[in-house]
Amino acid sequence: MNGFEYIFTLFGLLLGLALAEGLGGLARVLKARHHVHVGWPTALLGLFVSCDLVTFWLYGWELREVIPVTWPAIFGGFVVTAIYYLAASLIFPDGDFEDLDAHFERHYRTVLAGVFVCNAAFFGTLVTLTDIPGLFTLRFAVVGWSAFPTLLLAIYTRDRRVVMGCLVYLISLYPLSVVWA
Repeated sequence: MNGFEYIFTLFGLLLGLALAEGLGGLARVLKARHHVHVGWPTALLGLFVSCDLVTFWLYGWELREVIPVTWPAIFGGFVVTAIYYLAASLIFPDGDFEDLDAHFERHYRTVLAGVFVCNAAFFGTLVTLTDIPGLFTLRFAVVGWSAFPTLLLAIYTRDRRVVMGCLVYLISLYPLSVVWA
């Protein structure tokens, strides 16, 4: 077992738990859909966080050769994956709930801020530890860097339509990154 495999067991466990938390919340909501309206805002937020988690997992693998096995790297990875877990756990309510839209309004800023922090940490790590010339291309500007102002707009706006538009844009970046290779 190399160093990356060793530390990624912790990261993979926490990322897997974050995905399970989001999927478990979705399952609870779907079970209650006969008396609870499942709205677009919560669905979009859940889809966005799930896509971002999976992408983070993928990029963690891409960085396997450059992530050092040090206490700061392990602790930093723990903090980032813990933030993802907490963000995913806030998407859907626990227990009895009546109004998913009210839950969304109370928590979407915290969820998006958590994702913003995780992506900022990842991009900071990417810029610091790698010498990838593709980081400053038009493709990466659109697919990667444009997420930051979009997330900030979604966090700071009070208009749900703008937040939903931001979420649709952010979600569209994932398939765009696949076809724009």
